[in-house]
Amino acid sequence: MNTLLPPEGDALRLVVFDWDGTLMDSPRRIVHCLQRTCAALGQETPPESALRDIIGLGVEAAVQKLFPSADPAFVAAFAAIYRRCYLTATDAPETPMFAHVAPLLDWLDERGVLLGVATSKSRAGLDQALEATGLQGRFVATACGDEHPSKPSPVMLEHVMHRCGVERSRTRMVGDSVYDLRMARAAGVPSLAVAHGVHDDRRLADEHPLAVARDLKELLELLRQSEPLPED
Repeated sequence: MNTLLPPEGDALRLVVFDWDGTLMDSPRRIVHCLQRTCAALGQETPPESALRDIIGLGVEAAVQKLFPSADPAFVAAFAAIYRRCYLTATDAPETPMFAHVAPLLDWLDERGVLLGVATSKSRAGLDQALEATGLQGRFVATACGDEHPSKPSPVMLEHVMHRCGVERSRTRMVGDSVYDLRMARAAGVPSLAVAHGVHDDRRLADEHPLAVARDLKELLELLRQSEPLPED
């Protein structure tokens, strides 16, 4: 029996996706806007590796990790400037969806699996992304970083499960960062990792997800090789 899916007779019912670095190739834009924000505040910019490493945290939590001695006023100013930059910057890198998003979502849809999003993006940022990609209506429930405690708190994922009325055993979390996988573990939800985002396969494997896929194409292949999903 393939352990990617629930035990026989207990069908997979909900898959919750992270957004940045999992479904959307946005880390370069995030780094660009973090760098712009540091410059706007006259703050020395941390190395790019450090900026990439905090992608997946909520903005305020990310600022506190980058600048441990920052006071609340600096954190609030940084978050406001960063969010404005991400939404409006015209000189930032584009943010295409990763390849095979549509086939993966379609495959799950065809099997009656509900789709959700748990992202550290702001609500405005997620709404903008959903509109730009034409994915409005594909996700039954979404939770955003300006509405809930930052990952790895389980609250965001628990909110989506509650909205969908699905228990932990029938849910899977898909993410590209250790923060996604730690959130899933804190919520008691099995996780699946993709290594095309901000954290590499070794770091992801250290968090003990059910599987680490190179990308969404491989993730879909792994799911297809699993036991057939029972129809409701």
